[in-house]
Amino acid sequence: MAEEDVGATSIADSSQRDALADGIIGLLKPAVDEMDSRVAGVRESQQELRSYIDTLAEELKQLSTMQSLPVDLDPYVKKLANARRRVALVVSLMQTVQDRLTRIQQSVAKETSRRKALAAVQPS
Repeated sequence: MAEEDVGATSIADSSQRDALADGIIGLLKPAVDEMDSRVAGVRESQQELRSYIDTLAEELKQLSTMQSLPVDLDPYVKKLANARRRVALVVSLMQTVQDRLTRIQQSVAKETSRRKALAAVQPS
């Protein structure tokens, strides 16, 4: 009789933990999904910005070599190169963040499917 009480308590505790875990997963999943999509958008815009900076730097170099300009463009080319380097660092950081978010999503999906499988196996 005591073993049945322990088993029933264990099942009740387990179902409460599962319900709590499902609630937490349900709460976090939309936020993680939204962050992932925003990180992807930022990465794309940073890569586009880097491309524009590269194009502008090349055009300034060509202008500088083709004509004798009253303004020295070298400092501006250097500033663009510095900006490009910073953008590249941000892109790298954003890639790291997106990779982390992807791992979190995979972990959440795996845990959710595991819990659903356990719930299907356990009798109600």
